[in-house]
Amino acid sequence: MDSEMQTLSTIANDIAQVARGMGLDFYPVNFEIVPAETLYTFGAYGMPVRFTHWSFGKAFYRMKTQYDLNLSRIYELVINTNPAYAFLLEGNRLTQNKLVIGHVYAHVDFFKNNRYFSRTPKDMVERMAAHADKLRDYESQYGRDLVERTLDAVLAIQEHVDYRSHIGTKEKMENIPNINVPSRAEGHMCSGKASVGNHSCSGNCTKKEKSKVEFQKTRPKRASLPYEDLWGDLLEEECTCLPQAEYEDLLLYIMKFAPGLEEWQRDIVSIVREESLYFYPQIETKIINEGWATFWHARIMHELDLTDAESWEFAHMHSQVVQPSRMGLNPYYLGVKIWESLAKVKSDDELFELREMENDLSFIRNHLNRELVEELNLFNFRKVGAHWQVTANEWEKVRDNLVQQLTNGGHPRIVVIEGDYEGKGGLYLKHRHEGIDLDIAYLEKTLTLVQFLWGKAVALETVVDTKKVIYEAFNGLVNRRQVPNTAVNKE
Repeated sequence: MDSEMQTLSTIANDIAQVARGMGLDFYPVNFEIVPAETLYTFGAYGMPVRFTHWSFGKAFYRMKTQYDLNLSRIYELVINTNPAYAFLLEGNRLTQNKLVIGHVYAHVDFFKNNRYFSRTPKDMVERMAAHADKLRDYESQYGRDLVERTLDAVLAIQEHVDYRSHIGTKEKMENIPNINVPSRAEGHMCSGKASVGNHSCSGNCTKKEKSKVEFQKTRPKRASLPYEDLWGDLLEEECTCLPQAEYEDLLLYIMKFAPGLEEWQRDIVSIVREESLYFYPQIETKIINEGWATFWHARIMHELDLTDAESWEFAHMHSQVVQPSRMGLNPYYLGVKIWESLAKVKSDDELFELREMENDLSFIRNHLNRELVEELNLFNFRKVGAHWQVTANEWEKVRDNLVQQLTNGGHPRIVVIEGDYEGKGGLYLKHRHEGIDLDIAYLEKTLTLVQFLWGKAVALETVVDTKKVIYEAFNGLVNRRQVPNTAVNKE
């Protein structure tokens, strides 16, 4: 193994020089060869170290079974940190590792330079290790069952964070917009920053109410919570107000305002939220990122001095990576085809600029054209009865359908409307319906988990069969009622 790693290190250094000579700019990368079971464990958890949960074990079993049956194979796993970590599958042949190393360097170049990764922490391995230690401590203090139940609930809504919070200025991330909010004290209305300091009354409050607000600004802070430094100024100054306008970061809202959570449970919400924000840029750049890495590993391999046998092996492996999938969209295939088409009309400097600014949504919207749709034989389809049918093959409809699937990371958009529903402290959520209905069975199960976190009744407004419907969860039960005279045109 030592000689193998020494050979690999020499090859990695040579490929790094080639990649940098082509203009790629990446963090230092630490390579390690690991057995399949270790690699698939890392793949299931998303990181080399993370808190434990049964869902990760389920993912590992599925991935490892596909590998054992030769249905799929992970050649590498690269971690977005500085320095980056890349784990290569034990048993890869030398030519395979050469391709993989070039692929890894292009990924790390993307992580370093793409704006959607600009605010992801580069010490996330250490942070996740600290999170895992904290969760183990909570299991010892409060019992494994209660900790796991809390994790079940939070992980069920882990995608519902403000995925834009990692973009833009620091001030944008730290400040919550000015909105009208109801106070918990006697229902008076205030305006200002609902979750930070500088809270002020709108001018309609009584003197007594104003004094209560001023007390909230000057009262001593409560004891520091674990990982409070990671929350930033969102917790610097508290008030007792609940945001009243549409609020997209459901996890942050629950973390700050859920009346039924203990402080350690709020910390669990904050842990899951931080990790979700770390992974979100990877979700919304899957196609462009994998396409970028595939595009550059091909260029790099063509610059290496390969034997005829190595050239054949590279061509065979590359064709497997980019072949169309019978089961769905292959992000490597679509991504590299778009990059290749762009490379025919743009300079490398222009390609690097696109790599810096775009995500999957803009990449598809801006660069998937008629010629590519026809070349790749893309079309829209859906299941009608027991059969699948093609519904459209016009290139604009195909492109727009892909864009719709990628919007919001492919997840439904759920916003908080009210934190004092019907004056009883309930949580009122709304599904921003964008032409795709929610899975009702999943909705009902998830709503009961949100209700567990909130501690009081939780309602969700959505659209079912063109009608507005409200689902209400309380004490593990879900009721449904239709809002009268509310037909919605899905077109």
